[in-house]
Amino acid sequence: MSTQNTLHAEILGRDFAFDYSESWVGYSLFFMRVTMGWVLFQGGVTKLVTYLDADPGNNWTAAGYLANAIPAGNPLAGVFAAMAGNPLIDILNMWGLTLTGLALILGAFVRWSAFWGAVMMLFYWLAALQGGLFAGLPLEHGWVVDDHLVYAFLLFGLGAFGAGRILGLDARLEKLSIVENNRWLRLLLG
Repeated sequence: MSTQNTLHAEILGRDFAFDYSESWVGYSLFFMRVTMGWVLFQGGVTKLVTYLDADPGNNWTAAGYLANAIPAGNPLAGVFAAMAGNPLIDILNMWGLTLTGLALILGAFVRWSAFWGAVMMLFYWLAALQGGLFAGLPLEHGWVVDDHLVYAFLLFGLGAFGAGRILGLDARLEKLSIVENNRWLRLLLG
């Protein structure tokens, strides 16, 4: 049964109130969490599988992209070129995507995972910039906003709402005595 509620919030100094359905908010947060988790998990697993390929010529690495595919005019092109060939960058990329995606799918450590997922998405967004602030932060398909920025904000929202509590493991993890005795651990869950 859906319960109708009114949310009262102050955003940027202005008061807002709107009605919402608890059930539909719950369903939407659950499906957004699992869908975003799948996008990240699939991206990480495909990199991981090709990285572990028996044929060394087929191993995945971010080096080619970082050294050659950063758009001309990107204000951070030198930073990304310096990352090319660093095995730590490859490992963080593959395992970060895989584990963040898995955590979101399972609803475990959602705030922690959503934060780091958003950080990864912001790095991808920065790598896609084709110019600086005075050029309007152009991207391949427009100005300022691309899919990576949308993903970053979606991940921020999932963490802010504590979406791991909705049909996720975080609801159970928060009941463990270690979490109840160490309230700071709740910052990672939710």
